[in-house]
Amino acid sequence: MSLDLSFCSDRELVALARAGQQHAYREFLRRYKEPIFRLIRSNIGDPDEAMDLTQEAFVAGFAALGRYDADRPFQTWIARIALNKCRDWARRRAVRSFFARALPLESAHDVAGEGPAPDAEAADRTELARVRAAMLRLAPNLREVIVLRRVEDLSQAETAELLQISEKTVETRLYRARMKLKTLLGETSARDAD
Repeated sequence: MSLDLSFCSDRELVALARAGQQHAYREFLRRYKEPIFRLIRSNIGDPDEAMDLTQEAFVAGFAALGRYDADRPFQTWIARIALNKCRDWARRRAVRSFFARALPLESAHDVAGEGPAPDAEAADRTELARVRAAMLRLAPNLREVIVLRRVEDLSQAETAELLQISEKTVETRLYRARMKLKTLLGETSARDAD
């Protein structure tokens, strides 16, 4: 008879994983893959890249399981790793973008256009796409807070713990994110009306 891991706590799963039980890793993926994917997708906006970063986050988390503090929620720990992967991805993307723009003019035909593809423009007409685009324009520290609080529905305390900031800072960033989103969404509405 095999152990039903769905009834195990995260602490018990960590102990099993550290003991080399592969099924414990599968249970962690079953529990947390979807929320971590949503967190990453909401931060970077690209579902394909989000899937890759989700896998990277779990690989990194599993490799560092020896440093996991079992007194803290596993989901918070793996989400912090996921946010770090998002930040790394954004830095790599900025560097690639810089070098792509720095190419000589005769190489310009090799560089993809900066504007959205025609099929993406059609999809951007939906309200959800408009909000996502505006969210991607937020500074990362504002986007992270709004995603965690409003998309992932974490409490203010959970968000503060995950981001390693105070609850007051969460509150301030959430307010600033809302105001900036309001401005950004107002700008896109005004452009659409023109």
